[in-house]
Formats: sequence, C-alpha cells, structure tokens
Amino acid sequence: MQIPEGKKIYFASDNHLGAPTKAQSLPREKKFVAWLDSIKHDATAIFLLGDLFDFWFEYKTVVPKGFTRTLGKLAEISDSGIPIYYFVGNHDLWMNGYFEEELNIPVYHKPQEFTFNDKTFFIGHGDGLGPKDKGYKRMKKVFTNGFAKWLFRWLHPDLGVCLAQYFSVKNKLISGEEDIKFLGEDNEWLVQYCKRKEQDKHHDYYIFGHRHLPLEIDLGNNSKYINLGDWISYYTFGEFDGEKFSLESYK
Repeated sequence: MQIPEGKKIYFASDNHLGAPTKAQSLPREKKFVAWLDSIKHDATAIFLLGDLFDFWFEYKTVVPKGFTRTLGKLAEISDSGIPIYYFVGNHDLWMNGYFEEELNIPVYHKPQEFTFNDKTFFIGHGDGLGPKDKGYKRMKKVFTNGFAKWLFRWLHPDLGVCLAQYFSVKNKLISGEEDIKFLGEDNEWLVQYCKRKEQDKHHDYYIFGHRHLPLEIDLGNNSKYINLGDWISYYTFGEFDGEKFSLESYK
C-alpha cells in the first residue's frame, strides 16, 4: 500500500466497550467515535487491533446488543472508501462474518504482514504470543474449538451473553494490575516474541495491542516494537505518515 502525500494510516486497540457496564463505557465510546470523526479526512486506512468490545459472540442470526455509535461510524467510514482492517483480540475471538458482511471490514485471527511505502509491518492483537502464558494458551484452544462454540450457541443469547460478560469483567481481563506495569524487556513476552521473529525476518515495525500500556521499544536493526495502549486509561493511537510511526494521545 502506498500512502498518498498528506495521508496517514491509523492504529488503535483495546476499547473494551461494554465494560464494566455499558453505561460506564458510553463516554469512552463517544470519545472513540469522535476520534474516528477527527481522522477520516486524512486516513488512507485504519487498523483496529482487537478487544473493541469486552465481549462479542456471533450467533447465527444474533449479535450482542449495543455499540450502535461505533458500528454506525465504522460503516460510514468503510462506505466512504477508507479501508478498515480488524484483528480479533482475546475478548472478541468469536467474530464470524458479521463485520465482513455488514461493514465490509476484513477480520484477521492471526498476525499479518503489510508493507506501507517500503516499510514492513507485522501487525496483530498480541494475545498468546511469546513464551509462558501457558494457561491462557490452553484456554484459548478451548474457546476457539468448533465444538465448544457450537455448544455455547445452544445457550439462549440472553443467558450466554450475560454469563460471558459477567466472567469477562469478573476476571479483570479488561485491565488488571499486570497490564499497567512495564515488566522490563526481558519479562515482556511480546518483546521477546518480536526479537525472535526479527531473527527470522526483518520488519521495521511490530504493532500490537493487548498490553494496555503504550510502549515503544527499539529491537535493534532499525526495528521497533510498538504497543498501542488502550482507550480506557490512555486513549492512545498510532499513526504512520509514510515515513515514520508515532504514538499519539487523543485529547
């Protein structure tokens, strides 16, 4: 993808809309929609790196209630011709066609490579990557298992969505204490993951979410690891103007 002069690519992650309640997340949703409005004049593409919702599950004919402002704005931007790319996170693993069919937004379940103006990007949400975190990796295999998803669909949506939202907030997966502390490069799993990937193939930028902490770490060899932060505490986003990447905060 070539970025025209005066245009930018934007990146955001981890909104967790609906948590801890829909009423409490509404001001954050309105702020996010305002940001989308503010960038659409010069955006050549928008990347959303997961956990837009604190819980999302697609039944055959039903999706979770709410998020009208966000979905409407994404539809408006997509219909205007600006491409939007979505990467599922650990809270919205169960996307299965709704974004593609209704919003014309491609959805990725694994990290992907992109090239913008001769700069190479490796982009994903970031959950389950790197060493350790074996408990979550086992749990993710269960959550993404076709039979397990089939069983969950047999729950009435009023029960299934309510139950899942309860456990999502109960387990403080939205932003626990671990998510707001920098652990040091040797203990940051995504940093270790990127360093190993860089040994196999060079990328100028590794862009992830999941950590809820804005981070920019030099990996050497003109390569950087970027974590986008979140739209809960930091309201941070990334932008690439064709030459350089920067982390910004929406005021």
